[in-house]
Amino acid sequence: MRTLIIVIGVILVAFLLLVLPAISTYNGLVSKQEAVDAAWAQVENVYQRRADLIPNLVETVKGYATHEKSTLTEVIEARSKATQVSINPKNLNAESLKQFQSAQDGLSSALARLMVVVEKYPDLKANQNFLELQSQLEGTENRIAVERKKFNESAQDYNTSIRKFPSNMFASMFGFEKKAYFEAAQGAEKAPAVKF
Repeated sequence: MRTLIIVIGVILVAFLLLVLPAISTYNGLVSKQEAVDAAWAQVENVYQRRADLIPNLVETVKGYATHEKSTLTEVIEARSKATQVSINPKNLNAESLKQFQSAQDGLSSALARLMVVVEKYPDLKANQNFLELQSQLEGTENRIAVERKKFNESAQDYNTSIRKFPSNMFASMFGFEKKAYFEAAQGAEKAPAVKF
């Protein structure tokens, strides 16, 4: 009887030594995956903030630059496209992130063209509403950069975890997949040409 208790105790201890690390590893992967999802939600939040500022900015510019209708239309259309692209955090793969980033880059480009148009209108550049909106937009662009960086760091931590041994065995068993990163826009490595 005593031998049976010892054998059962040894089996129980061995079982616990195998199961507890497995549970810990699995829970760690879940926590890291949730951190990536939360970071993604924050990225979407700041992009939405930018999208919410654009109608006010366009209306302010419209009052001064009525014959710049095509530029204003481009901004409105780019905003519409950017807000239509949505990604489920559970499906953050390279292709879906590239599609999202492309729509956001289109909006950034349209906003840059709008700011060039603004240079032609000294009264608009001095308008308090415009200056405030421009300042908020600049702040939002900085927030976007910060949140994208945080997302990439979170994705890197998660991706590293699912590739390391022994976590990689649990990751493959339970379907934890690699998350994509934000990447710089093509041509961003080149300095813009300045012409006078």
